[in-house]
Parts: sequence; structure tokens; C-alpha cells
Amino acid sequence: MGHNGRKPRLRAHGEIVCALDLGSSKIACFIARVDEVGRARIIGIGHQVSQGVRGGAIVDMEAAAQAVGAAVTAAEKAAGETVRRAVVNLSSGHPASQGAWLEVPVGGQEVGEGDLRRIMRAHSQIAVAPDSEIVHAIPVGYAIDGMRGIRDPRGMFGNALGVDLHLVTATTAALRNLSACLGRCHLEIEQVVVAPYAAGLAALVEDERQLGGTVIDLGGGTTSMAVFVDGTMVMSDCIPLGGSHVTSDVARGLTTPLAYAERLKTLTGSCVDGVADDGEMIEVPQVGEEAPGRTRPVAKSLLTGIIRPRLEEIFELVRSRLEVSGFAQASGRRVVLTGGGSQLAGVRELAAKVLDKQVRLGRPAALPGVADVTSGPAFATTTGLVAFALEQPPEAALAPVGEEMTPGTGLFSRLGGWLRDL
Repeated sequence: MGHNGRKPRLRAHGEIVCALDLGSSKIACFIARVDEVGRARIIGIGHQVSQGVRGGAIVDMEAAAQAVGAAVTAAEKAAGETVRRAVVNLSSGHPASQGAWLEVPVGGQEVGEGDLRRIMRAHSQIAVAPDSEIVHAIPVGYAIDGMRGIRDPRGMFGNALGVDLHLVTATTAALRNLSACLGRCHLEIEQVVVAPYAAGLAALVEDERQLGGTVIDLGGGTTSMAVFVDGTMVMSDCIPLGGSHVTSDVARGLTTPLAYAERLKTLTGSCVDGVADDGEMIEVPQVGEEAPGRTRPVAKSLLTGIIRPRLEEIFELVRSRLEVSGFAQASGRRVVLTGGGSQLAGVRELAAKVLDKQVRLGRPAALPGVADVTSGPAFATTTGLVAFALEQPPEAALAPVGEEMTPGTGLFSRLGGWLRDL
């Protein structure tokens, strides 16, 4: 992975990594052990139907903590290991992208690793929205004495070192709720990763990340997107609409229970009209009809007519967010769809039509130890969290999240870092 020429910090052989995907439809936990060549082998998996989470946000702390605890416990039993820290995704808290520029003096000396750490730690001086915190401070490019476009400034000489940063912020309340939820399960947050960043690490191939590519993660309660250029995430955003909204539309439109609406959407639903859809009928049980066999025949085209408008709305919002961000052109022609919602029939064709881009379905690269059932697009974020934890991009080590709640980032830790730099 090309993190602007900076080498990622690799994990030690035998180290245990825990990735926790806290979503609106499911909660998944992967526990991995690092092998002798630095790759992850999954040794424990646990996943549960999500409880207490809506639109990516925790709405019932007790229910969410129980679901997280059940998923983590199942993974721990399978792994034969107990975990205390987790890399966790964030889909709530109004995650927002913004650019920033930082500069520090280097006094004509050679730029070294300590200078890079020093300029990255200075991100805490950047003003962000009230009641918000910086989740990611990602170096997009460096400059020496005003000359920009430098990928790796180490070993170069100058008077001033500058860095272009892509900042991702989220509300302090959302981060604290996430920390409190994990705290109830006796877990600490090792690192928070916004969902589309993790999905991009799992679903985009190296060329897509380098040349320009967009990942769209169709989740249960949210749809998130990220643009990667030159191996770095340069934009991310989130829309509070997802697969569960499609399910609700089907349930309302056909007056059928939510559980059956989900089944109909998954097994029969489509975004595109078929040749025989008008003539094909499906039997739909009605809300409140207790007697077995009390169903209503409905044309399959009616189901498609309910599903397609909602997904069109989601993709139109994605297109709008990309255009407003200014990264619509930089993102290239390539779009990768992932997440549980990407498995709906016809979604690829609909996305290509609305976005006017080349669209493919992204399955995360298979990790050793992962069964087929947990290796599909629905587990892209969880897989990406393992990749993030494993490779430790430079910003992860240099820009701790939520200093008041993340271990090792207090006064003495910062003093120790300052002394190491000296």
C-alpha cells in the first residue's frame, strides 16, 4: 500500500489483532494472529444480529453492549484467546472530511523520522467543528520550503517542512458512546477507523487505490463512500440511508412483516425489470394475518418498483456528495460496490447508470482462516479493519484518536514522544 512513500509499521510475529465491525444490521468480530511474514491468519470469528444500533449510531447502550459482547465472546472461544483492545469502525457522528496544511521549521537540517512525527502531532492545533474530534489525520503530500508534491521528504534538506493533511472528524459524543459501549464489554479502543476507509482497504485493488477509485459501502443503516488517489484516502462521506430503508419500503409498500420484507428483498428483489416480471407473481403474507397460508399475490414488477427508487436516491446522493467534494474527477472512472446491499440483483447496473462510471462488485481479498460465509462483501469492513490494524498506516501511529479516551496518549506519553524525538 502506498502511504505516500511512508512505510507502514508492521506487527510483530504472533501478535493478536482484534477487528470489530459495529454495524446497523450485524456486529462482526475477527480475531487474527500475525504470522512470521507479517500476514494475518484469522483464528476466531463471531457475528451477531445487531441490537441497539440504528443508522450506524448507538441508540440503546445496553442492547448494543450485549450484542458486541456476544460477538466478541464467540470469536474469543473460537480463537482460544482473550482480547482487551480492538480496532473498531465508525459509521455515525457525522463523519466529515476537510483539508488542512501544517508547517514546522527544520532549520536547514536533514528531514528525519522525528520531524515527520513532530509535524503529524501538530494536527491537534487544527481548528475543527465544535464538539468534534479528529479521527484520521492522513498525510496526502509533503512540501519542503514551499515545493509541494513530495511523497517522502526523509533525507531531504530545507528550512520548513509542510504537509497536506486529509482530516476526518466526528462528534465527540459518538466517539464517547463507542468507547463506553466497548468499555461495558471490558474492551479498549485501539484505533477508530471510519467505515469507508476500512471498506476501501479491503475491496479496492492496489491499482484502483493508486490511479483513482471510489468505494461505496452499502450497509444496513448507512451508505458510506471514500475516494482513494495515489494510495491514500483523500475524501470520505456517509449518507444515513441503507439496506434497512429498502426493507422498510418493501414492508410498507406490500403491507408485509419486516422479516418477510427482508427475505423478499434478498431472495426475489431486484433493481432492474426482468422480461417476465409483469407476469410473474409472488405470494406475500400480510401484516396481522395470523392464519397460515393467508397471502396476497403480487406482481414481481411491483417489488422492483419499490426497491429501485430508493437505491436510485442513494446513488444520486452519492453522486451529489462526490461533486460537492470536488473529487468527482480525481476519483477516476472506477467505482467498487461493497457491503451487504451490494449483493442485491441489478445494483451494479443501476449504480453504473446513475453515477456514469465503471462499476464492479468488490469482494474483499480472502484472509487465511476465513470461511466462505464470512468472506463476502458484507464483511468487507471487518476485513479492512484487520488490514488497517496489520499495516498500521503512518497516520494511525502518529495521530491518536480521542486523547481523553485512548490509552497511551496522555501527558507522560506525549512527553516520552518528545524526548524520543530529541
